[in-house]
Amino acid sequence: MSKDFSVHVEHITRVEGHGNIVLDVKNGKIEKLQWNVVEAPRFFEAMLRGQQYNELRPITSRICGICSIGHSLASLKATEDAFDIKITKQTAILRRLAIHAENMQSHILHIGYLVAPDLFGVGSVFPLVGKHTDTVMKIVKLHRLANEMSDLICGRTIHPIRLIVGGFSLVPTERQLLHLKNRLAEAQDLTKELAVVIQSVADKLPTFTRETEYIGLTSDSEYALYDGVIASTDTGKHPAYRDYKEVINEYIVPQSTAKYAKHARESYMVGALARFNLNSTQLHPVAQEVAHMFRLKPLTYNPFMNTIAQLVEFSHSIEDSLLLINSLLDQGIKQEKPVKPVVKAGRGVGIVEVPRGILVHDYTLNSKGYCTKANCIIPTNQNHANIQLDMEKLVPEILTKSQKEIELTLEMLVRAYDPCISCSTHYLDVIFV
Repeated sequence: MSKDFSVHVEHITRVEGHGNIVLDVKNGKIEKLQWNVVEAPRFFEAMLRGQQYNELRPITSRICGICSIGHSLASLKATEDAFDIKITKQTAILRRLAIHAENMQSHILHIGYLVAPDLFGVGSVFPLVGKHTDTVMKIVKLHRLANEMSDLICGRTIHPIRLIVGGFSLVPTERQLLHLKNRLAEAQDLTKELAVVIQSVADKLPTFTRETEYIGLTSDSEYALYDGVIASTDTGKHPAYRDYKEVINEYIVPQSTAKYAKHARESYMVGALARFNLNSTQLHPVAQEVAHMFRLKPLTYNPFMNTIAQLVEFSHSIEDSLLLINSLLDQGIKQEKPVKPVVKAGRGVGIVEVPRGILVHDYTLNSKGYCTKANCIIPTNQNHANIQLDMEKLVPEILTKSQKEIELTLEMLVRAYDPCISCSTHYLDVIFV
């Protein structure tokens, strides 16, 4: 191909939000290569100031239509931390079910509707409907189940209404949980069948590697999604939640309205692959079998394998949900009242894992329970620097390919991170002249 060419992708498709890829090559040398986030910031942290503690969760759930459950849980954990609220065992189990439901919702959407077209060589999911009807139907059924599970636990599919400070406003009945249990058991067979299909086209995932740091929650007792301590593949465990800024160091770059982040290196990655690299031994055996199908082992440094890690986590979420439901049924589901808060001044930090990675909510409340300061750190803004550095290593390795192939590979790289760009745009540099 020509030694002079440009790849300018404005608003890359099959991702949430607006991001651009800019590549200019002259005389065979890269003159410019950028991952640009161009979307306007949304100022959610400013919206929280002056709001009473019980309004923080409903507001922050609107940060994202995909991770609204995760934002709700991080918000509740931050508020409860500020008030020293200890939730009941039943609430803790139900919240773990809620986060599994969201993980399943998001992962199957990404695998089936956003990445699968690349693996099958088409531009969107719609051409797959006619040619691979059975596969699409499996994806739709699994997605529908995850939606219905979210409805049952949280009151609706997105922007949950049952999750409140100290507990739940309403909990599912024993009969509803038994029905969900049967549906989940059936879904595991569908998941295995889908894994075989994805395995048949997995050779379309580029064999690219760049060593980086992985950060996420970890726990000795479970595959950490709802709870755990911050951990890094480079620096180990960081137990103090309130010292999260020692790990997550945010900064700004000229080409992005979203913040970037780094820790021990110039960048790090969060999300399903990071969690797998940190916690693979805590996976349910069925999920480990899925990982084995794709030869996925820690530490894996290929970001394109994030999609496969999502498939592994989907399988794990089904199995762990079955265990959690059995626990609820064994102890007897109760329509218990939420733990009533004792309103006081304080600071609280809530951290959970959402589909795209580790999420932080940090609130300062006054003596009347009103928020005076808030900080939300979104997973995608922690991945932007890693995407940029991946591009800088990847492009020289593929310069001999056609311009079309280079463009597709760069788009696939961004899509592999499953970015939620709108959620990450929290910064605006205003210069007054």
